[in-house]
Amino acid sequence: MSTLAMDPTMTGTDRPLAPVAPRPVFRSDHAPQRENTRNATFRFDTSPRVLTVVTSLRLSGALMRVRFRADDDFAEFPSISPDDHLKLFFDVDEHGEPVLPTVADGRFSLRGLTHRDFPIRWFDSVSRTVDIDFVLHTHGVAGHWAAAAQPGDRLASMGPRGTYLVKDTFDWYVLAADDTALPALARWAESLPEGTAATAYVEVDSTAAQIDLPTRADLTVHWLHRGDADPGTTTLLADAVMEHDFTNPNGYVWAAGEAMSIKS
Repeated sequence: MSTLAMDPTMTGTDRPLAPVAPRPVFRSDHAPQRENTRNATFRFDTSPRVLTVVTSLRLSGALMRVRFRADDDFAEFPSISPDDHLKLFFDVDEHGEPVLPTVADGRFSLRGLTHRDFPIRWFDSVSRTVDIDFVLHTHGVAGHWAAAAQPGDRLASMGPRGTYLVKDTFDWYVLAADDTALPALARWAESLPEGTAATAYVEVDSTAAQIDLPTRADLTVHWLHRGDADPGTTTLLADAVMEHDFTNPNGYVWAAGEAMSIKS
């Protein structure tokens, strides 16, 4: 796994793909649709755009980071919280051009298109680039695409359509994920408030799948190795979370992954 020290003044193609220092989270000025003292919900208008690969980096044996530019320079692009997601489309036409969603009955239609949702690992509002981390499933269309991605390759995308922002009002955080949700957990770790107590439980197959988790929080990471078992077929993750000390009720738990691994 490559690791690079990050100069916080760097942006765009000068900014390392694999920082080992935390980055501030870009906050949008979009108004929330609903809000209370603990959280806020946002909805955004969005249209399809075409993304072009700038560069890529293998983070681990199972994770590839790809940096994109957009045909519209990510105009009015919202990136507010770790819940931000982009929908990527993997179909191309007879000329090899990305196939964008079409409008039907006043709405964008995704019918017949091969698409997947991905957490936005990082949006650089200065250089107007987006980083997406791809899990390299041997059987997945997205993983196959990312493993072969080259600068200049193009994809259609949409989003984010909305997001959910958890406010910095909690005493502690617990993050739990298997490797299918490791990119989302990594952004969560990077977004946590400075000095806040946090614990991450991460299920992967082996040490080869472990990555750096930059954060400003006081984060303890527990890597859980399932060996040759498939993601979602063990109770390693659920068991670890259930054994956590939840004495102080003022905390927030985030969990994601294959069904069995997060079943309580």
